[in-house]
Amino acid sequence: MRSSILIIYTGGTIGMKTDPETGALVPFDFSAIYDEFPLLKRLHVDIDVLTLDPVIDSSNVEPHNWLELARLVRDHYERYDGFVVLHGTDTMSYTASAMSFLLETLAKPVVFTGSQIPIGVLRSDGRENLITAIEIAGARLDDGRPVVPEVSLYFQNRLFRANRTSKRSAEALNAFRSYNYPPLAEVGVNIAYNLPAIMRPAECPPKLRIADSLCSDIAVVKLFPGIDERTLRTMLSVEGLRGVVLETYGAGNAPTCEWFLRTVSEAVARGVVVLNVTQCGGGAVAMELYETGMRLRDAGVVSGHDMTTEAAVAKMMYVLGREGSAEGARALLERPLKGEFTA
Repeated sequence: MRSSILIIYTGGTIGMKTDPETGALVPFDFSAIYDEFPLLKRLHVDIDVLTLDPVIDSSNVEPHNWLELARLVRDHYERYDGFVVLHGTDTMSYTASAMSFLLETLAKPVVFTGSQIPIGVLRSDGRENLITAIEIAGARLDDGRPVVPEVSLYFQNRLFRANRTSKRSAEALNAFRSYNYPPLAEVGVNIAYNLPAIMRPAECPPKLRIADSLCSDIAVVKLFPGIDERTLRTMLSVEGLRGVVLETYGAGNAPTCEWFLRTVSEAVARGVVVLNVTQCGGGAVAMELYETGMRLRDAGVVSGHDMTTEAAVAKMMYVLGREGSAEGARALLERPLKGEFTA
């Protein structure tokens, strides 16, 4: 059975090739994808391409772009068996994490990928990333169900749950990591799917329900030795602030001084939702281990467990866009919605 795949090109390095006359990098025409990559005909998939106009440098991506992308997937959802989203690497983990929450009833593959080297350069990593992402998006089990019916990110021979990823290198071809969750697939001679790690929907409705709003009235506050009361108080007192992702040390630790705990407690009391994530790439927040963690918990700070900052930002925007009250937002943050943390 042939799968139908929609490629959505949003922008990024993967979509550039060298002009043979000028030598300059120019946008790649993905509508001619079969001419550029005739091997795709062997995948037994039918491919259509949709290119955003204008394309977006990933450094300029904003929440309204995430909502637009979610609407595009929704509007084409019934026609296609899977989706491949081509995106710049700098903010790919943010966008892919946001999509995992926005596509609320997703039951089909949405595979994000990109490249570190333009697809038109001879030794580009983009060709393999693109071809394998298409194959994964079209893969089905023996009973016809998609193999990976969630938002994922494929890069350099590994497929990850999207909301578990972070970009960890500006130069290496294996630029992305998922420190706290195993790969959904390892790609070598064959694609070895880690089926127990793949999230499966409870139901598969024909129509896709998406969220229609995000709240960007949030801040990311990264603790550092020497942060003072005036700085922290100013950051937590911004007019209209509704949520804070607090990047703490180690297992969720923070200064024990009274001014710090008082400042955070006052923000929570004003209705600001504070989510505690660790600055470390791997590991989890465990607020019950040390005094400051317990006092933050008692003040109403929510544990982010082993969530990445990218997932925490996306989830905070999602839950605050959905819930008008701080209490309702905290209740959603406390439970995994799309496998974004280990319960």
